[in-house]
Amino acid sequence: MEIACLDLEGVLIPEIWIAFAEKTGIDALKRTTRDEPDYDVLMQYRLDLLRENGLGLHEIQDVIATLEPLDGAVDFVNWLRERFQVIILSDTFYEFANPLMKPLGYPTLLCHKLECDDSGSVIDYHLRQSNPKRQSIVALKSLYYRTIAAGDSYNDTTMLAEADAGILFHAPQNVIDEFPQFPAVHTYDDLKREFIRASDRDLKI
Repeated sequence: MEIACLDLEGVLIPEIWIAFAEKTGIDALKRTTRDEPDYDVLMQYRLDLLRENGLGLHEIQDVIATLEPLDGAVDFVNWLRERFQVIILSDTFYEFANPLMKPLGYPTLLCHKLECDDSGSVIDYHLRQSNPKRQSIVALKSLYYRTIAAGDSYNDTTMLAEADAGILFHAPQNVIDEFPQFPAVHTYDDLKREFIRASDRDLKI
């Protein structure tokens, strides 16, 4: 059996931090894993900005409530689910992503948790485990599943490398240039073709 492992933000839904940056006017919050390879550096940077501007979970969730999956994402996930088991491996947080799972049909989601106080201020974040995307692929392979993974950022590349096949989707040029070993596509139709190409079964679009 083959399992499709997908990143979430930038692949199926908009980048939450970018949407929040646009709403608040804090351009510094637009920095994402497409720009910063070290996730802890990026998150500490974000938490500092939230504290400096008096913003917390409630304000972020208000913005998330206005977001919808990317155009074509729902149809793509439905197409994928007919042919593969589907798991979302994300470096987002359950407090962010849960409202966006309904339109995607509630796929299995593995991500992280935030620590907040009673007022909604974000105190800290807690990783599910170290290098969680890669380790999820390792675990699935230990169960003798074949894995095909797709993502768009630096933090996806260890997952793509560990999977039986890895695909860059909607990736910025800097990531494409640094990881030429992965096919890079920008439309869901092309992503479907890459999944079919990577599968060891005779699949059709």
